[in-house]
Amino acid sequence: MLKIRLASFLLFMSVIAFGQADRLALVKYRGGGDWYANPSALSNLSSFCNTELNANLDPDYATVEIGSSDIFDYPFLHLTGHGNILFDAQEVENLKTYLEAGGFIHIDDNYGMDPYIRPELQRIFGEDALQLLSLDHPIFQGPFSFPQGLPKIHEHDGNNAQAWGIFIDGRLALLYTFESDLSDGWEDSEVHNDPEAIRREALEMGANIIHYVFNGSIL
Repeated sequence: MLKIRLASFLLFMSVIAFGQADRLALVKYRGGGDWYANPSALSNLSSFCNTELNANLDPDYATVEIGSSDIFDYPFLHLTGHGNILFDAQEVENLKTYLEAGGFIHIDDNYGMDPYIRPELQRIFGEDALQLLSLDHPIFQGPFSFPQGLPKIHEHDGNNAQAWGIFIDGRLALLYTFESDLSDGWEDSEVHNDPEAIRREALEMGANIIHYVFNGSIL
């Protein structure tokens, strides 16, 4: 069953344009962290991409567990929260296989996740796997231009927003956004009461991420 899903997944990822309606997926994880922190974020991001990029994403996103073979049904996984996160050995192997097969995961620290997620990623990929993305990476180039890199959406500790990545065979397979709170900017406007310009900036950066996942470095 897993081999069949992997074959279908790789065939799907060979398509470089939006086809029939696709769904993004939110990751449910163990450890006590609030994986459900931003319930409207992916729906709003999908709708924004449909409007601005002429994409065909289903705003009704899926929820998947990191150890389930269901993750292979989705080219884009999103993981967020404020607190603890823990992967067991089977989940580590499943996520690694998914990413090596062509999948992509965006991890967005919603403030408080950093001391927990970094050790987990080191378990999977090694201590030096996370790299700061350069400002000339395609994810910042389009469709919307971010010459200064990842935008700062919420203050957190007042540090600069940081975009970290893990590359597999030269492809950005994992994006970790830190000190940005990017997905808070995708939430319904009444949730955080951010200025419209800030929400727009967050959604545009999110659209760049989605565009990269579905189109690679083709802009």
